[in-house]
Amino acid sequence: MSLIRQIVFCFGIFYATAVSAQLAVTVSPVKITGQKAVVQLRMKNDFADKVKSARAVCFLLDEQGQMVGQSTKWVVGQNKTSLEPKGEATFNFVITSPQPFTTTNLTTKVSFSRVVLDGDKLADVTKAVTITNPK
Repeated sequence: MSLIRQIVFCFGIFYATAVSAQLAVTVSPVKITGQKAVVQLRMKNDFADKVKSARAVCFLLDEQGQMVGQSTKWVVGQNKTSLEPKGEATFNFVITSPQPFTTTNLTTKVSFSRVVLDGDKLADVTKAVTITNPK
């Protein structure tokens, strides 16, 4: 394969991967108050269809990477409004602990397990969702 074809092929793969992320999610830093931790998600729908529902899980990790809490919720739909094309929404994960958190240096890991589009089409969450954590 010639060098130009290799470059075009690589660019095509990169472009296809870059445009496939249709649900952009920004995870805010965790806020701790006593026995509660709140993690805010800001979501933007770049699909042509509305997002009827989306389910996500949020893990709280300490400095050693050990899980100290978790929550799984429908962040769009399922008794909440759907997310229209080009629409934005905010969801707050509230994670409680039986005792106060021993550290305030917690990080989060968020992943989506299901995204349902209009017409009950399932989106491939590995390709359709991008999650960013601002610094």
